Amino acid sequence: MINNPYHKYQESSVQTATPAQLIIMLYDGAIRFTKQAIHEISQQRYGGANQFFIKAQSIIHELIASLDANIEISKNLYSIYEYLLHLLIQANTKKSPDLAEQVITHLEELREAWRQAIKQNGGSQAEAGATK
Repeated sequence: MINNPYHKYQESSVQTATPAQLIIMLYDGAIRFTKQAIHEISQQRYGGANQFFIKAQSIIHELIASLDANIEISKNLYSIYEYLLHLLIQANTKKSPDLAEQVITHLEELREAWRQAIKQNGGSQAEAGATK
């Protein structure tokens, strides 16, 4: 049972979100974890950075799992997500804030594209596009 009001709100948000809104939430999480990894690197807490990079990678794997192979754009998104995974692994291995910043830039661009798609489609189920 969740007693924390923030957790209740967060759980409610996830349960009532459209597929496209869930994708945006995943982008938000990956961005947040990657930023936290960069912060951990700056503090020379490499174990913490590793944990945050792994969380960001897990989210990218979820994004890959959400793709619908029957939709053309999914193939492009798959390639982008694979590239982001590669960058995250390299950033983690090399403890490179620069590589991590590249991931953040790409994720922010993708998130903005999804936001625009939602606006253009009026938030309907159709905007889910490349999601199952």
